Amino acid sequence: MSKLTMSKAINEGLRACLETDPKTLIMGEDVGKLGGVFRVTDGLQKDFGEDRVIDTPLAESGIVGTAIGLALRGYRPIVEIQFDGFVYPAFDQIVTQLAKMHARALGHVKMPVTVRIPYAGGIGAVEHHSESHEAYFAHTAGLRVVTPSNPDDAYWMLRQSVESDDPVIFLEPKARYWDKAEISSAPELDLHAAKVVRPGTDLTLLAYGPMVKVCLEAAQAAEQDGRRLEVVDLRSLSPVDFATLEASVRRTGRAVVVHEAPVFMGMGSELAARLTEKCFYHLEAPVLRVGGYHAPYPPSRVEEQYLPDLDRVLDAVDRALAF
Repeated sequence: MSKLTMSKAINEGLRACLETDPKTLIMGEDVGKLGGVFRVTDGLQKDFGEDRVIDTPLAESGIVGTAIGLALRGYRPIVEIQFDGFVYPAFDQIVTQLAKMHARALGHVKMPVTVRIPYAGGIGAVEHHSESHEAYFAHTAGLRVVTPSNPDDAYWMLRQSVESDDPVIFLEPKARYWDKAEISSAPELDLHAAKVVRPGTDLTLLAYGPMVKVCLEAAQAAEQDGRRLEVVDLRSLSPVDFATLEASVRRTGRAVVVHEAPVFMGMGSELAARLTEKCFYHLEAPVLRVGGYHAPYPPSRVEEQYLPDLDRVLDAVDRALAF
C-alpha cells in the first residue's frame, strides 16, 4: 500500500473491515453523506449503503446504547464520536453497560464494539474539541484502550480493534491526521504491544499518540549534546505492555513519561508508580512526568503554552540526568 495520511489510513482500515465482515457497521454524526468532519469515513456510505454506514442524530448516549444492542444481536459496530469532548453524554453507556456486559453475563456475551474518538489538541479548536480523557477509560475495567501514533499503526490497530470481541476505545490523535507514512502489508505487533521506536542508552522517553512525534524530535535534539534517548511508544493504554517498558527502563536507568493530558492523576502517575515498584534498584533518578496543566483546556490562541513541547521534554530530561 502506498503512503497514506493517518486519516486516509483509518478510512482504508474501515473499508477493509466493512468488506471483510457483513456484520460490521459504522455509526455516528455526519459519518455518511458528509464523510465525517475530518473526512475519515469519506466515500464509505456511497460504497456500502445507508444501512451499513449510518448517520445518527446528535445523541452520543443513544449512539453507544444502540451499538450495544446491535452487538448483542451479533453485529460488530464501529462508533464514531465526533470530538473528544462530546463523549461525556455517552460515558454512562460506556462505563456502566459497554464495559461490564461481558463480565455481567459470566463471559457468555461478547461485546465487539469499537468506539473511535478523535482526541487531544494542537489544531486550534474551540472548547470540547481538544481534550485528552484517556485516563477515564483506562481506569475502567472491561475496556481496551489503544491509540496509534502513525498511519501504519492507525490502519492495523483499527483492524485489530474491530476484530476484538471486547469493547475497544480507539483514540485518534487528530493533530496527526495529516502525517504521512507507508502502510505495511501485515501488522508488525499485537494490538497491545508497546514498541521501542528509537533505541538509546541514557534515558527512556515513554509516550503515546500525539506525543510520540514530539519525543522523537526531542531525542534527535538531545543527540547533538551526546545524549542517547530511547523512545517507547506505548500504543496500548489498557492493558499496558509493562514488560517492554520495564526492560527499557532497566537498560537506561531513567524515565520520563510524556502525555498531553494533565499530569495530576494521569496515565503518567500509574506508569511512574509501576516502574518505581518494578525497577527500583535499576533507577538512577525518580521517574518524571511532562503533561498538561490541571486546568480546563485553554482557548486555542494559548494552547501552545499548555501543550508539552520540545523544551519542556528536554527540561525534564536535563533534570533526570542531573541526579
